[in-house]
Amino acid sequence: MGVVYKAEDMKLKRIVALKFLPPEWTRNPEAKKRFLREAQAAAALDHPNICTVYEIDESDGRTFISMAYIDGQTLKKMLEYGPLEIQDAQGIILQIALGLHEAHQNGIVHRDIKPGNIMLTKKGLAKITDFGLAKLETGVDITKTITIMGTVAYMSPEQARGDNADLRSDIWSLGILFYEMLTGQLPFGRDTYQAGLYAIIQEDPSPLSSHRSDIPEMFEMVIAKSLEKEVDRRYQSLLDFIQDLKDPFSAIAPPVSRRNSIVVLPFENMSPEKENQYFSDGLTEEIIADLSRIRDLQVISRTSAMRLKGTDKDIKTIGRQLSVKYVLEGGVRKQGNDLRITAQLIDADKDVHLWAEKYSGTMDDVFDIQEKVSRSIAAALKVKLSPEENEKIADRPIENVKAYECYLQARQEIWSFTEEGIERALQLIQNGLEIVGDNALLYAARGTAYWLYVNAGIKPGEEFIQKTEECVNKIFELDPDSPHGHFLKGAIYVNRGDMREAVEDLRLALTFDPNNADAMLQLARVYASCGQISSAASLAKKLLEIDPLNTISYSLPGYLEILDGNFENAPESYQKMSSMDPHNPVSLWFYAWSLTFAGRNDEAYALIDQLAEKAPGTVYASLGLFTQYALQGKKKEALDSITPPLELAAKGVEYLSRDMAHGYALIGEKEKALDWLENAVNRGFIAYPFLNDFDPFLENIRGEERFKRLMERVKYEWEIFKI
Repeated sequence: MGVVYKAEDMKLKRIVALKFLPPEWTRNPEAKKRFLREAQAAAALDHPNICTVYEIDESDGRTFISMAYIDGQTLKKMLEYGPLEIQDAQGIILQIALGLHEAHQNGIVHRDIKPGNIMLTKKGLAKITDFGLAKLETGVDITKTITIMGTVAYMSPEQARGDNADLRSDIWSLGILFYEMLTGQLPFGRDTYQAGLYAIIQEDPSPLSSHRSDIPEMFEMVIAKSLEKEVDRRYQSLLDFIQDLKDPFSAIAPPVSRRNSIVVLPFENMSPEKENQYFSDGLTEEIIADLSRIRDLQVISRTSAMRLKGTDKDIKTIGRQLSVKYVLEGGVRKQGNDLRITAQLIDADKDVHLWAEKYSGTMDDVFDIQEKVSRSIAAALKVKLSPEENEKIADRPIENVKAYECYLQARQEIWSFTEEGIERALQLIQNGLEIVGDNALLYAARGTAYWLYVNAGIKPGEEFIQKTEECVNKIFELDPDSPHGHFLKGAIYVNRGDMREAVEDLRLALTFDPNNADAMLQLARVYASCGQISSAASLAKKLLEIDPLNTISYSLPGYLEILDGNFENAPESYQKMSSMDPHNPVSLWFYAWSLTFAGRNDEAYALIDQLAEKAPGTVYASLGLFTQYALQGKKKEALDSITPPLELAAKGVEYLSRDMAHGYALIGEKEKALDWLENAVNRGFIAYPFLNDFDPFLENIRGEERFKRLMERVKYEWEIFKI
């Protein structure tokens, strides 16, 4: 939009940027007068995120603007290297929004927000440039002849139609800019000017999750509201836009029902043989798995869906409880080789049947029936399937029906979380492999069984992690894009404390299976352990949406409050967790643990007493007693509470190692405390602000030189950790 020189103001002895405008911009005297008036108004703006305009003048008939010289680069240049880190994009977009809000408060609309008009200083300060240069008041778009595609990609629908642009057009452009910063892609970028205009007016952008799996849900909502085609449905003020982005914990607010959200209720077993329940549950799981692969559909996870087995709640109540728009329910009758399946889709808000169907056939038809149900739901909800989604729904991961039955029965045994159940599952999986030979899904089930041996505390140790790893290698030989394989590989990295490697595979698991609650939970755990609170919070919110009946989903918000130093806020979510599963020793311990941070020790001790009574000798009961006696200053009793199973489990888990360090620090065993703290760090717990500043139970060792050296390492690893 002209020629810019680095220059020196000889009077004020300062370096400036001197922009000479193209003659055609100001050749018309009336247009020139109006342009100068608008540019002078922009020059009156005084805000740290707006490039200061010092002077507007002429020399030898050439109009020029003297502006502050910014030592940095444009956002356009930065984006040439790809999308930005989540927190960097959030920080930059907030600065731009603050600068624009200042302009809007002074009656000035920019009309041409794009990366080339954003400068970033070497210290990371964002500066908006070129106020008043995008459009003359005559309505002539002066950038169209110079940078057609550079501008049209950020143009609002009203600008594309030739209508007047107000501050809400700037909000649209800001949404485009934020989308591009997070994904590296333009939502309406097209090859021609006309195609770009059509896309802006008529088409919807692809979901952010189709480009990147770790974008916080709140960011998606902010961008969606910024890119509403009707101006009255868009943000009406940048204050609301700024408020929605400022607080990372707004990401864990109660979920809101979505247009395309669904729960698949467990199919009722209507067979004469009650042992066929495994088949009904398996069919439920497989339909959930099919639907979960559709990006435009939010699907309640298997864990939460199965909690509704045999429920007597009405459809409207289920819809409200889970914040879903639709409910699928049905029944299965399996007698010998014959099958009869019914399914019906219900609008939960209105309790109206949208679609119902009956399917009859044999076991050989089960895959066709599953596919028909999934496609019928997508059609009823008017969800357009991508070629990739079509292929996934049509996929037959186990062609042989007998082997498939082995898989379904094994899955049911695995989720019993008992040693006996997992052993039966492993035998069933072996039976299936003997029928069909190598199969990725069967190896995924075997890997899950081995992994649960360790993570359910049944058989802790490296042996079964290695067996899980062997299964992962077999899975990837057969299916390099397997979400099951990427989840298990990421989970192995978490078990070994290699959080950076875990992130990549867990993200890939979510790329191939966007509603995978297990992958979300593990990724949130990684982000929390590494002190990435905002990113963990967005996943915590997503988990509450797709897995609302899983107690772990309610623990995450409280955990993040503690890691961020907001101790008094934490017990509320842990109390919800405990009330959902009051007999679970894990729930009892974590609720008690949160109360100790909030200083409510008497309440915590009462829960620990319950824990010791209900689950004596378990890892969490032993840890609870160790913590209680340490807080009470009873050193001998605290040390006596430590059992070999507790020590073995804690050595392999980052958060348990940290909790052991707490107890030893409280009773003055400083070297032991530092040993355990170092083990926690080695296993991936590098939440530097929490360890260095917030954690009250490490106060006794903060003065130790060893602690200080360890924190130097933690700070370095925390700072270089990239999301």
